[in-house]
Amino acid sequence: MSPVRLPRDLDRRPRSLADRAYAELQDRLIMLDIPPMAPIDDAALSESIGIGRTPVREALKRLELDRLVVSYPRRGTFATGVDISDLAYISEIRTQLEPLAARRAATMAAPDVRADVVELADTIEGGDVRAMSRHELMQWDLRVHRTIYRAAGNPHLEDTLIRYHNLATRIFCLFLDRMTQFDRHIAEHVGLLRSIADGDAGSAGKIALDHVTGFEKAIRAII
Repeated sequence: MSPVRLPRDLDRRPRSLADRAYAELQDRLIMLDIPPMAPIDDAALSESIGIGRTPVREALKRLELDRLVVSYPRRGTFATGVDISDLAYISEIRTQLEPLAARRAATMAAPDVRADVVELADTIEGGDVRAMSRHELMQWDLRVHRTIYRAAGNPHLEDTLIRYHNLATRIFCLFLDRMTQFDRHIAEHVGLLRSIADGDAGSAGKIALDHVTGFEKAIRAII
């Protein structure tokens, strides 16, 4: 299967060096490329991403606010652990806010944004989920959710949902190899995107809620 083309990125593009470092390190942390509890060597990270240590340190301060890293006096900075007991707390927030974002996106999205949402749904539907790597699967999941958050048109809601979706994604990555029927998860994305594109706020909100609760049930069925 040849690689599928992603639609135009709806996320805000990082501009400063600190923003670039933040985006790169955030991706590595939520995808568990930097393992939970691993020590963070800012000099090594600076060299690996080709960005100076000062922007990397600024990025790490922001990531600490996101609960992705933690710093201890005289011990250094570490990736936070993935605590499965946090799943209920994260889901409690997401079950309230994900449907809100989906309904807002269905109601508020401009025509060009709806066109992008349709393109994203078409591209996902035409892809071969089983042929994708773990990293590709999670990148699709991130793209769908961040597209919806952006389309909702509320930057405060967007920022909050990105933070909690990132934490949920770390749990997802931890158990992804043991999950079955991931194609159903992707199919839910397609239905959600099409409801938003069609302006069906009620359907979008319901699918978003079912999506979040289904994710929690799938994880709990494994542990």
